[in-house]
Amino acid sequence: MNNPNSQTKAWSVMSLTKMALITALYIVVTIFLAPFSFGAVQLRFSELFNYLPIFNKRYIGAVTLGVAISNFASPLGLVDVIIGSLSTFVVLYLSYYATKQLKSPIKKMMLTAMICSLSMFTVAGQLTYFYQLPFFYTWLTVGIGEVLSMSIGGILIYWINEKIDLTK
Repeated sequence: MNNPNSQTKAWSVMSLTKMALITALYIVVTIFLAPFSFGAVQLRFSELFNYLPIFNKRYIGAVTLGVAISNFASPLGLVDVIIGSLSTFVVLYLSYYATKQLKSPIKKMMLTAMICSLSMFTVAGQLTYFYQLPFFYTWLTVGIGEVLSMSIGGILIYWINEKIDLTK
């Protein structure tokens, strides 16, 4: 006899598995490329996962958790864990809702890349406060790194979405 809740439970297990996989991938990519992932000039390639929430809201939590855990390896430690995680959570929610009405994945991804790149003021603020770096120059350098990471990542995520439906 089929359990009417089996579909719900299977979906929950599958959804949690996908979220855990994205969290783990974010951490692995960030830590593996740690010399490039932190600082005033950074190319955090794991930021490509910031696109996933535009396909499915569940990835907001997965990416945010990945950022939180990864940022324990940051030279700023707990400060970066807290500020980086909160910033990521807000930015991913903002991206999700800002792109919700758009039909074109490319337009969604372009808007998300702009939002994420502009949000790098939080990283610049931390670096300015703790290392006395010039705020606007640091925002520019970190923002450029984000644009590059998101551009390369955008191509990859777009290609993956063509092969695998990321909305499921």
